[in-house]
Amino acid sequence: MFVRGLVMAGVAAVLLPAPSAHAAAKVDCAKVKCLALTFDDGPGASTGTLLSTLRKSGAKATFFLMGKHVESRPTLVKRMAAEGHEIGNHTWSHPSLTTLFDEEITQELRTTQEAVKKVTGRAPKLFRPPYGNTDDRVAALAGDEGMAQVLWTGTTLDWKLRDQKKIRAAVLKLARRDGVILMHDVVPQTVQVMPTLIKDLRKRGYHLVTVSALLKGRTLEPGETYP
Repeated sequence: MFVRGLVMAGVAAVLLPAPSAHAAAKVDCAKVKCLALTFDDGPGASTGTLLSTLRKSGAKATFFLMGKHVESRPTLVKRMAAEGHEIGNHTWSHPSLTTLFDEEITQELRTTQEAVKKVTGRAPKLFRPPYGNTDDRVAALAGDEGMAQVLWTGTTLDWKLRDQKKIRAAVLKLARRDGVILMHDVVPQTVQVMPTLIKDLRKRGYHLVTVSALLKGRTLEPGETYP
């Protein structure tokens, strides 16, 4: 159900002052070192705890949500939007899209768009393919639904690790300026380690922002793939 990863080494960091909760929302990634933490497959049972951690620290994140979970946990989705996080489409039921017919892919995407819009008033502009399984056809169909495709610079494989220390080590290794790190808010150990992990990343000078904040004012075009 989860993503196959690509692993990239982290880089040495220059220490910068930790941003305040207010500054995190207005950070300019052209001037400071930014990192996007992204969470797939939710919202889940632990997502509320993660949102509380993010709110307390002033960090922002991007959540790629499954439509069926949006339908079952709308309050959490509404909270994500209200607290300034970015919401992306992760299909309705998490299939491998490259194995589906065009109409089936469109259905997976469109029903999730509708579910998120019903709760938040806005349809996502970003999409992440389950398992990272994609091709030009999938990207184009996502573009037809008004979305750009977001992959990652590194994945923690937290779904397999299921260990706080190992997940923390993976994130710190993968962290780099303008990086996009893939995790899962449905993995309890990931949520549990986040307070410590956010402090670690702040000590290394990272500002934790949404994927769109990394773009430094540019907007992804429908059908485009990033990074």
